Amino acid sequence: MNDAVGDTGTTTGTTTGTTTGKLAYAPASNPNYTPGRRSFFKYRELGVTEATGGRMRAQVTSCTRGLGEPTGWHYHVCEHQLVYMMKGWVDLEFEDGTKVHLVAGDSLMIPGGMRHNETATADELELLEVSVPAEMKTVVCDPPPGRS
Repeated sequence: MNDAVGDTGTTTGTTTGTTTGKLAYAPASNPNYTPGRRSFFKYRELGVTEATGGRMRAQVTSCTRGLGEPTGWHYHVCEHQLVYMMKGWVDLEFEDGTKVHLVAGDSLMIPGGMRHNETATADELELLEVSVPAEMKTVVCDPPPGRS
């Protein structure tokens, strides 16, 4: 197999014919940061969006000053959003009344369209976020009935 790694970390080469995307390699020594949904977070793109033709996105989200105040109620236009906490913690509340304190090593899958609110975070955090599809719009919404 004769593979070449491009500037984006995406690897192309010979496949078995059953592959539906490209191999994506994102070295930590050469991070690719991209703008994201929240100005206080840093988003490190892992090359998955390009490698899957937009079918999936994976990025590392981090911050060093905490959330400050709740994000407000919102939902995402996507099929699924998976969060894996690598460092720190985040508190979330969901439209069904569930409250989650996500800490390092925990994971959470949020179905697309489910209303939620991030209420607090550690001063420093790092998490892996995967969404299907790659494009995940955020829609601000009213809180669920009886919630503020």
